[in-house]
Amino acid sequence: MKKILIFLYIAVIVSMAVATIVEKDHGTTYVAEHYYGAWWFTALWALLVAFGVAWMVHQRMRKPSAVLLHLSFVMILAGALLTHLTSRQGIIHLRLGETTSRYLSTEGNSNQVKDLPFSIRLDNFSISYHEGTGAAADYLSHFTIDSGDEKATGMVSMNNIYSHNGIRLYQSSYDDDQRGSYLSMNSDPWGIPVTYVGYALLFVALVWILFDPKGAYRQLLRSPQFRKQTTAVLLLLLCTNTTARTDDKPLPPTLPQASAERFGQLYMNYNDRICPVQTFALDFTKKLCGKRSYRGLTAEQVLTGFIFWSNEWDAEPIVKVKSGELRQTKNLPKFCSVNQFFSQESGYILGPMVQESYQGNNDKLHQEAMKVDDRLQLIMQLRQGLLLRLFPAPVKEGTANAVKWFAPSDKLPAEMEPGRKEYIQNIFGIMNEAVHQNDQARLNEALVKMLRYQKTFGATSIPSATKTKAEHYYNAVPFATILFMVNLTLGFPLLFYFMWLMTGSHDKRHRVVKLSVVLMVLSCLALTVCLALRWIVSGTIPMSNGYETMLLMAWFIMLLSLFTYRYFPIILCFGFLMSGFFLLVSHISQMDPQITHLMPVLSSPLLTIHVSIIMMAFALLALTFICGLTALGIALFRKNPKKSDAKQTTDGPTPSADPITDLALLSRLFLYPALTCLGFGIFTGAIWANVSWGTYWSWDPKETWALITFMVYAVAVHDRSLPFLRRPVAYHAYVALAFLTILMTYFGVNYVLGGMHSYA
Repeated sequence: MKKILIFLYIAVIVSMAVATIVEKDHGTTYVAEHYYGAWWFTALWALLVAFGVAWMVHQRMRKPSAVLLHLSFVMILAGALLTHLTSRQGIIHLRLGETTSRYLSTEGNSNQVKDLPFSIRLDNFSISYHEGTGAAADYLSHFTIDSGDEKATGMVSMNNIYSHNGIRLYQSSYDDDQRGSYLSMNSDPWGIPVTYVGYALLFVALVWILFDPKGAYRQLLRSPQFRKQTTAVLLLLLCTNTTARTDDKPLPPTLPQASAERFGQLYMNYNDRICPVQTFALDFTKKLCGKRSYRGLTAEQVLTGFIFWSNEWDAEPIVKVKSGELRQTKNLPKFCSVNQFFSQESGYILGPMVQESYQGNNDKLHQEAMKVDDRLQLIMQLRQGLLLRLFPAPVKEGTANAVKWFAPSDKLPAEMEPGRKEYIQNIFGIMNEAVHQNDQARLNEALVKMLRYQKTFGATSIPSATKTKAEHYYNAVPFATILFMVNLTLGFPLLFYFMWLMTGSHDKRHRVVKLSVVLMVLSCLALTVCLALRWIVSGTIPMSNGYETMLLMAWFIMLLSLFTYRYFPIILCFGFLMSGFFLLVSHISQMDPQITHLMPVLSSPLLTIHVSIIMMAFALLALTFICGLTALGIALFRKNPKKSDAKQTTDGPTPSADPITDLALLSRLFLYPALTCLGFGIFTGAIWANVSWGTYWSWDPKETWALITFMVYAVAVHDRSLPFLRRPVAYHAYVALAFLTILMTYFGVNYVLGGMHSYA
């Protein structure tokens, strides 16, 4: 029976993993029909449940917390089956003032038009925007429902549903002319109640397992090993390679730093967010040369250099070409000027590769060419004035007044006063004249007047003084860059210190630990300031994109290390190294650190709960991974490898001076709360999805891989049924390999598989 159960468990995991990969090539509809909606997939789950219950009975499982946990999954799967068999889903397309009583069914493999039990008329549709930008804050549909015997008015928006006689309506999309709206409809009277009961039982059981006096986790806490200090070796080699570029060439002309900073204090509409020009200048400079400054010039000086001295800066080698293959193919240096990309004979030298990329050639070489082309396009758009949306003006949007920010090259509203139009179109010419005449007083006067203009006509679209100050503080310090270097620099000496401890007894150990705690507290506080500043600037908790979740992961790891170091001092070493690693990933990866407005669907309090708990789980599991690597390194290089591979008793670990066994205990202490957090995070996300989209589980690649991660790690706590997990080395090997599922969930899905979670 156990072998069959193991086979079914593996089959379910493999089927889900394969489906996410097949979906990449064949599309969502194909996998919905041939995998997730296929009879054999449902049968696999049903057999897994049947044999799982039979195994529980055979093992005479008596712990109430464990019984409740497993039965909660049975309830959740029963609810999913009821949803699959009895629910109705579809799309209602409404046009302004028109009535319909039909919907397009999205069930099964073909779309069908079906009747609604009522008629519905769209009375009004509107989009609300973040003040002064084109970034949507919400979509709102107002309608009237006629059931024959009664009429009712209703409204839906993102994360706000409307229910009528068991049918729930959700805001889905809208027509391009904004005179039509698409509503998702869902009727699931049986599946949702059963599923939600399963979720409630699951949440109770997950917490109960952590506090159950007779449970495995409490036995770990009572272990004699928990109170003794642990030492271990971590064989982790990380290296960073930085290349310095010296250039004796004279600096290109630019504004004095004070004048450039004054220009950076103006506001602009950048990425559909009103922010200081300084923010755009930093992004502009980093995109061109990969750094926040260039040859000692500030980002504001670089930006104003391209604005007022475009010809001179076109000859400056500031554009970084990262790809060695592209440099070799086009005979380019690592840093090029704009002029080097154009020749009299062939014109734009990247033109053919860009065209081939648009035609579908997306190999690595063409991707790198497109990245360089993006940098050059940024310069061209700046030169044309398209990016300098510095001038707010009131405009009419329907019946309401709004504020829109314009660039000098934009078509200005017809109703705008002629004097204001003339000011917008001529102010840069006036500043250019002052710049080239070296008339700093006149330039500063123009900048003061421009800021006054912005505050007069920008109205409520301009950020508050607190937000502006917070953004300037945030821009002033590259937190992730500094902290990854600091944490890795501190982590490695601490690693070697613990290695030295293994040579004997040393009396000064507590001093080093105390110093490490102080340094970690300072690092954690610095990262807290970073996250707080992003929170103030954006107005939302910083966990809405990959960059922010990497910062959050590092923060959680340091926090966990500070809470547990008293029992396992080596966790300080792990904390520095792992937090440094995540900060390094945020620094060097493709993640975008820009602060932007959230998509409307993400403006939900459930997002905060869902993401923060998931990040806590990933941080804990990352620490089990580093414990595993450390233990495997010790096992590989020690003289007596068999010592640590003795089985632990079924009643918990036994006292041992063996660091591998101690690390197994530490890893399990992280594993149980990690699974609790992961379970809470996944199924809180399911509730959020049901509130926002009308379906609590859609087999999106991200949620599918999160479930795979949960199932893979859940195996590690079943050491009674799987005796090999009682051997510390085998356990460490398993959790180290299990970390690959987290890498796939976090990075593989985001950058390879895609899906609806790509908005993050």
